[in-house]
Amino acid sequence: MKKIHIIGLGLLGGSFALALKKVKPEYIFTGYDSNPKNVEDALALGIIEESAEQPHDDTDLIVLATPANTLEEILLETLDQVGPSTLVMDFGSTKENLCKAVSQHPKRAQYLAGHPIAGTEYSGPKAALADLLDKKVFIICEMELTDVHLKAIAYEVLESLNMKLRFMDPEEHDRHLAFVSHLSHVSSFMLGKTVLDKMEDEKNIFDMAGSGFASTVRLAKSSAEMWAPILEENKSNVLEALSLYIANLSKFRDKIIADDYDGLKGEMKKINKIGDILDLGR
Repeated sequence: MKKIHIIGLGLLGGSFALALKKVKPEYIFTGYDSNPKNVEDALALGIIEESAEQPHDDTDLIVLATPANTLEEILLETLDQVGPSTLVMDFGSTKENLCKAVSQHPKRAQYLAGHPIAGTEYSGPKAALADLLDKKVFIICEMELTDVHLKAIAYEVLESLNMKLRFMDPEEHDRHLAFVSHLSHVSSFMLGKTVLDKMEDEKNIFDMAGSGFASTVRLAKSSAEMWAPILEENKSNVLEALSLYIANLSKFRDKIIADDYDGLKGEMKKINKIGDILDLGR
């Protein structure tokens, strides 16, 4: 029987607990969230059995699932307090700053830098799904710096959830995520803004919004409280991704201005291969 404490009882923290409860019903879950309503909902939904601001001394695993710009302070404070048999693991969407901040901590070996590649546009304990993490990728950074015995706790948990483990450097992780995750959220937010701005003049614009618009703008419903910190923590990589994206948009617009529709068609055909890469539509 293991004891797990979750700090941050939102979508990821809640989904992690619900999934693990299905396969490891003997595990005991405690948790804390700075939002009292999240604690109340997590207890009512059975995500945790007990609300506790501090984990019990015999806790095996502490999971940090709070906004990206809060993780550094929480991680350092948590490591200061834990005993030698407790592993601390985070679910943060950025890794470079966090790994640098903890690099000289005397209990660095008790930390595992992790990131589950999973989520929805919703937030909070009520958005938690027991199958959200099933067969999803879990990225681990600086694996070699975590104590081998404590690391086994994480492996047991992640493998029981059918997660696919991948190993990356923190810098590589943040650079890649800026393009495949962070940029897509920014573009979705800005598409939503563009249409909302137009709606001020044309009240019926949403009557013509089909499934293409809905799927593209879906991420614009994501939590601003979560995404602003991610963009803050990964600023340099996000700016690089945005610059390339804006340059490509400008080139696309220039082809339309020049009536170069053959060029547009050729460009879009090249981009179609993204469907093969991601195995879309199957």
